[in-house]
Formats: sequence, C-alpha cells, structure tokens
Amino acid sequence: MSSTNSKLTRVADNVRILSAAMVEKAKSGHPGGAMGGADFITVLFAEFLRYDPDNMAYPHRDRFFLDPGHMSPMLYATLSLAGHYTTEDLQSLRQWGSVTPGHPEVDVLRGVENTSGPLGQGHAMALGAAIAERFLAARFGEWTAHRTYAYISDGSVEEEISQGVGRIAGHLGLSNFVMYYDANNVQLSTKVDEVDTENVAMKYEAWGWNVLSIDGNNINAIREALVAAESETERPTLIIGRTVMGKGARGPAGESFEDKVSTHGQPLTAAGADIGATIRNLGGDPEHPFAVFDESREVFAERREALRAWAAQQAAVEKSWRAEHKELARRMDRFFSGELPEIDYKTIEVKPDVATRAASAAVLGVYAEKVGNMIVSSADLSNSDKTDGFLKKTRAFVKGDFSGQFFQAGVSELTMACVMNGMALHGGVIPVCGTFFVFSDYMKPAVRLSALMRLHVIYVWSHDSFRVGEDGPTHQPVEQEAQIRLMEHVRNHRGERSMLVLRPADGDETVMAWKLALEEQRPVALVLSRQNIRSLKTLATSRREEAAQIAKGGYVVMDAAKPAAVLIASGSEVSTLAEGAGLLAAEGIPVRVVSVPSEGLFRDQPKSYQESVLPAGLPRYGMTSGLEVNLRGLVGDAGTIHGLNHFGYSAPFKVLDEKFGYNGETVAAEVKKMLGR
Repeated sequence: MSSTNSKLTRVADNVRILSAAMVEKAKSGHPGGAMGGADFITVLFAEFLRYDPDNMAYPHRDRFFLDPGHMSPMLYATLSLAGHYTTEDLQSLRQWGSVTPGHPEVDVLRGVENTSGPLGQGHAMALGAAIAERFLAARFGEWTAHRTYAYISDGSVEEEISQGVGRIAGHLGLSNFVMYYDANNVQLSTKVDEVDTENVAMKYEAWGWNVLSIDGNNINAIREALVAAESETERPTLIIGRTVMGKGARGPAGESFEDKVSTHGQPLTAAGADIGATIRNLGGDPEHPFAVFDESREVFAERREALRAWAAQQAAVEKSWRAEHKELARRMDRFFSGELPEIDYKTIEVKPDVATRAASAAVLGVYAEKVGNMIVSSADLSNSDKTDGFLKKTRAFVKGDFSGQFFQAGVSELTMACVMNGMALHGGVIPVCGTFFVFSDYMKPAVRLSALMRLHVIYVWSHDSFRVGEDGPTHQPVEQEAQIRLMEHVRNHRGERSMLVLRPADGDETVMAWKLALEEQRPVALVLSRQNIRSLKTLATSRREEAAQIAKGGYVVMDAAKPAAVLIASGSEVSTLAEGAGLLAAEGIPVRVVSVPSEGLFRDQPKSYQESVLPAGLPRYGMTSGLEVNLRGLVGDAGTIHGLNHFGYSAPFKVLDEKFGYNGETVAAEVKKMLGR
C-alpha cells in the first residue's frame, strides 16, 4: 500500500501543479484551495468514483458535485488526468470559448455534473441527486444503486443553505450521500476562525450524520474514510478533512507560502509566491508546468481498465434484469428518455370560477396517477399552494421508503429549489416544487442556475398578487412578477430563452399551462391565484380548446368586429378586462381582450401572428396586479397601464380590489379616457 500511496501523492502533486499553472496562465483564479484539496479528489477518482469512461452519461454512475466552483482548476486537472480534458483545455482556463470556464458549467460528457454557482448550491444539488437515486432504486431495484459525492468548503458550510441540506439529508437517512468538507481555515479575505468558531462536527452529528474527521492531506486517512462511508447504511457521511491552503506553495527563497489568505483568490505570483519554486517543490519541471507525470498516466490507465470492467459487469446485470422485467425496463427507459404518457387534457375536470391554484390541484391529481416519475415538493405549504392535489394520491418520502412521489422540504425554499435542480441533473425524474409567489425571492439564486443549466424544473407559485389580502404587504407580491419575467428575456449561448413563465387567466388556461410545463425542456414557472377567478367565455367550440392557444404565449379571448382598442393582461386581470369590455360595449365602444400568460412565448411567434393579435395602430390598454413594467413591452409607451406602484395593505382582497381600482368600472373609465370619449 505504501507504494500505491506514494504514487497517489505524486498524482496529487501533479494536480497541484496543473491547478497553479492554469491560474498563472489565466492571470486570474483560485489556486490555493485546489492545491489543498488535491489529495482527496485524487483518491476519490483513482479508487472510488464509479462511472463508464466510454459512456459518461451512463445513468447509474456515481456522481461528483463540486460546490466551491472557484476550485475548478482542481476538477479540470483531475478530469484531464482521467482523459476527459486536453492540455490545451487546461491552458485556456477562463478564456473566450473555452470548455474550462472560471466556475464549472455542467458538461456530463467531460465529467462535470453541475454548474457550480454561488457557494452552497452545489451540495444542495447533490442532495437532490441522492434523493433521485433512491427514488429510482425503489422502482427498479438496488442494481441501479450508486453514490453521490459532494465537495464543500468552509464558505459552503457558512452559507445558510447548508442548514437545509444537513437537516434533510440526515432526516431522510441518505447513506448514499457522501460529503467531503475541505476544512483549510482560509477564506478569501479572512481566516475562518475570525468569523466562525462553531463545532461543525457536532452540528452534523445533531442532524443525524456519520461524521469522520481526518487529515485531508493524508492518502491513507482519505481512503479509510471513504471505505467507512461505503459501509454506512443508515446515515449520510460527512468527512471533515483538515487541509493546507496552497499546499506546496513556495516563495522566491524557498519559504513556505502555505496557509495564507493571499493564495486563495489570485495567482501565486500575485500573492508573492514563486511559481517555479512551487513546481520544483512539488516534483515538477518549471519549464513544463502542464506536464503529466508518469505516475498519473499509470494510475489513471489502471483506473480506466477497472472502470471498464465495472461497466461491463453492470451491463451484464442490467441485461439479465431487462430479460426478467421487460415492462419495468420499458418504464425505466421512458423515465430517462423523457417520454410522457398520453393524457387527455379535455377530460380533466375543473370547476368553473375557481382559483387557478385549485385548477392546478386538479391537474396534479391526474399527474399523480399518470406521470410515474414526477416528484412534487412543497415548502410546508402543500395545502395552500395546492400541491396537495398530488400528495393526496401518493405519499411523502420517509427514511428507508422512497416509493412515494412527494418530498416534504419543510420551511426552506432555497434548499428545496436547489434540490429540484439536483434531481433534474440526475435525470429520470420530473421535479416540481411549490410555495407562495412572494417567497420566490428566497429561490431566485437557484432559479437562475436552473435557467443557466436549462433544467426541466417546474415552479408552482401561488398567491400571485395583492389579493393575498389580510396577510398584508409582507405576503403580497408586487414586484415579483417583474423580476421573474426578466428570465424570459435572458437567452442562453444557443439563443434560446432560458425560462418560460405562465400566469394563466382561469381554470382552463391553467390546465393547458400545465400541459406546456410538462412538455417543455427548460424551467417553467406557473404563477397562480389564491382567489377564485371568473371563467372566461369561449370564442370557440369549447373554452378548453380555446385555452390551448396559450401555447402561442398570447391570444384573443374576447373580440369585436371593429375594436376601438385592445385590452391586454395576464392572470386574474383578464377577467377584469372582460368585465370592463362588457361595460364599454354597452356604451357602444367595441374592444378586443387579449390574454398574454407569457410575453416571451408570444414574442417567439411569427410577426404576422403577433400583429394579428395586437394590430399596429390600435390603442392599447393593460392591467396588471404588479408593476406597470410587466406589460410595458406589450402595451408600448403610448398605451395606458393600470398597475400597482406601491406595496399592498392588510385587508380582504375584495376591499383591496375596490381601493386599488381593479374592477370593470375602472377599466371602462380609463379606456374611455385613453380614447378621449
């Protein structure tokens, strides 16, 4: 074993040199943490992490989630030794068009499982992947079982989201979840003990974790801890590795530059260290900083063969299982391919004049019976956001039993959203999460990463306006719709809109909005009402068929032969416009009413369609229960918008409607004023 340890130490030193060299060449980055963490990631990838090197997307592989994305050089260096990045890739760290960005972005085929965003989210995503693994193993057998490894830092532990991860993983007894805490006592601007003196081990033990404390730069200790984690069957494992920031770093005179704050977030030379002296100290050649050691080639060549043998064994087990469980095998293939069951949306019963959250519950009740890989979650609000429409037909996960389809997240909106991202990254499941719209503020960092990674996560946000009523301004969303609709205008590198936001106008639109949400392959937000909404009258043979037009983002719900104006809204304000349109018609002023649940989707339609719905030259009036900016892009600068430019008040919603002017009379009066009548 001593010779093996000696080889692995050389590999770890190779990772240290490559990490430092990458940052030095890029003239920016974070070398110190990568150098300290090299021993753990070397042992993990060289001896424990199981995947198919010839099929990196193999669904039943172990997964490694990096939380502190600034330590990307460590991950890229290790994956390059494993054969997934080239030397040229490493040399282009942080450069335009590079596959090695400053913080890793999900790239499964190269071994990057998650986009590492703000600290804390990475290990919360890992938790989601671990839950998804248990969910799928409960359906298809333990032959699919695999582990999820997360790598966290001092900063990850300090971020508040770590509490949600610790509580949930311990509560569910996720023994398939192994987390390594790189405890080097150095942060970007301070030492950790200057800001945090908590007993991390005791905290995780209190949450029900198996906690192991080791020397994180000792190969033997790392291996023994990972073996112990593998044998744990009741609890998640936290390995606290005491490491040295900038391990091996040296100054011009050979003096140590280890354990310094200065080496955390800048090239070693910028910190006063000497890159040549550092490379020599670590057994490398300063003239060839990107060289691969012979020991690294040997270790990872042996590992590739071992992994291929494991993959072949897995393939044989799967082949036998498929032969014995043909229908289950077809079901598993459907889960991972994204194939959806046939659902007749015309037959989903929704009572007239109900809140859109209630209509959503009716759809979720159908999904609970039809969509076997949907996992629904709520942040302790299932009976209010009406995700209990799903829960009533299944059961929540509990320790040792993941045969249900509901995840009770508790009061932790950000953790829940990150967990949903992790489930989506794992694959094979469709994650849905619900809470009040105003609490989407807690979730924005995770929603942003969901959009950046283009993950199919469905957000159910109910209580969508000041009509929350008596709960008062703290719970009445005013600016939230404007915030989340901005995500419809952000495009990815392929030019695709990163998110779809739908605010349906009545029960029928809600049913069809769910159809869109299920069929999309990007994040979708459903923004739903607390209060009942009058069902819109149909222009077609059936209201449900008419509502299907929301697939175009916006459509005409009420019209006249020669309209004098077009009235535009989403959600509950559409029925208010319809009421106002009736009053205007009685006075001989014909108008058109348009429902636009998604401006982004509407703008993606051909110009000819957009102009057929919103004709040029026709005066436009809009009504929104949030900021006027929600509709400014549709109404234009010349139009009139009735919006809310202030926080709400605590009062019954009907009183607020009256006080704020959300009624047909206001619509009629303001449209007449706009038209000069």
